[in-house]
Amino acid sequence: MFEDEIRVYNLFVSHIDRDEDEYSIFIQKLSGVLEYQNLGILENIDENDLTEQIKHAEVVIILSGLYNKYKSIIKKQVDIAKKLNKPIIVIRPYGMENVPEELEEIAADIVGWNAPCIGESIEDIA
Repeated sequence: MFEDEIRVYNLFVSHIDRDEDEYSIFIQKLSGVLEYQNLGILENIDENDLTEQIKHAEVVIILSGLYNKYKSIIKKQVDIAKKLNKPIIVIRPYGMENVPEELEEIAADIVGWNAPCIGESIEDIA
């Protein structure tokens, strides 16, 4: 009897140079939904490191709440993802509906914090 193979998704989750509440909560929610490898490394946010991290991702996830707080760092990640033609899923700020217009324009999908919806979006886009 063969077990179904479990798909492991290679993701890049937007981040800053240290742990941040919104990032930590998102990672916890995602862990209960699907198997994934987060290619983002918290300490490494220079352009070369980010390019290397994003290059191997199937999907880039942008936490728009972090974008609002740390625009230059997250914008750099968005720009690299666009340059590498990576699909981008934008996660709404926790408890809010609106995302910045510039993120809305580049998003392959926009979802809230409902874990099954996030998982479905990743599965559909990857």
